[in-house]
Amino acid sequence: MQLPSIIFRALLMTNPLPPAYIDTHCHLDAAEFDADRDAVVARAISSGVARIIVPAVTADNFAAVQAICERYALCRPALGLHPIYAMQHQPDDLARLRAAVQETHPLAIGEIGLDLFVDDVDIARQTYYFTEQLKIAHEFDLPVLLHTRRANDEILRQLRRFDIRRGIAHAFSGSRQQADAFIKQGFKLGFGGAFTYTRATNLRRLAAALPLESIVLETDAPDMAPSWAWRQRNSPEYLAQIAGELAALRGVDPATIAKVTGENARAILGQDI
Repeated sequence: MQLPSIIFRALLMTNPLPPAYIDTHCHLDAAEFDADRDAVVARAISSGVARIIVPAVTADNFAAVQAICERYALCRPALGLHPIYAMQHQPDDLARLRAAVQETHPLAIGEIGLDLFVDDVDIARQTYYFTEQLKIAHEFDLPVLLHTRRANDEILRQLRRFDIRRGIAHAFSGSRQQADAFIKQGFKLGFGGAFTYTRATNLRRLAAALPLESIVLETDAPDMAPSWAWRQRNSPEYLAQIAGELAALRGVDPATIAKVTGENARAILGQDI
């Protein structure tokens, strides 16, 4: 039996263990958490996670994302149509997104973007839904949470085209030049489990060298598990350990990572998150 959300509010208030982290990208609504979601959230709070941003991926899971965010006091929603599901999206889903944004006021439009790694999702269809959602973000003055796999340059082109100047490049894995272009556009770069692997030399180099003011933390749970949970379910409770890896790479203490990445997240998503 699930526990009432008031318990999680109490946990959040009575366990504000410093440092406090913001997970800017976590699919807490995913089926992988159905069996133990309450326990996952409780462990995340106990490990120092103060906020979890939960992005939608299809119009059919807008309600699930909203329900998660109503149940758990530390969760906040983003609504969007993921490029991986572009072959399933229908034009009416854009109207559903606009209506949901008007009704529920999410923090951001996301998860949206392009994915040039998969070969069974038409790029023209991906681009249509991406650009239409950029229009919605511009209309409502909302930041965007971007899926950018192997598509950084094209995404940057579309951001400039629609004058989108606030958001997060989730799971960033591009070059330093592309990173600088996103930063110039007003974006922060999401770093999570992927850079914790010693073989991820480019990501680790970027994590160490980019301005800390350009970085936000994320898990992308249940996907993209860090090195210590390889081939296991990722979880928001790992965010503090991910922050510790970043602190070690940069030669600073975890409290500094928590403070600055938290400020970075609030600069994009709103000071009241």
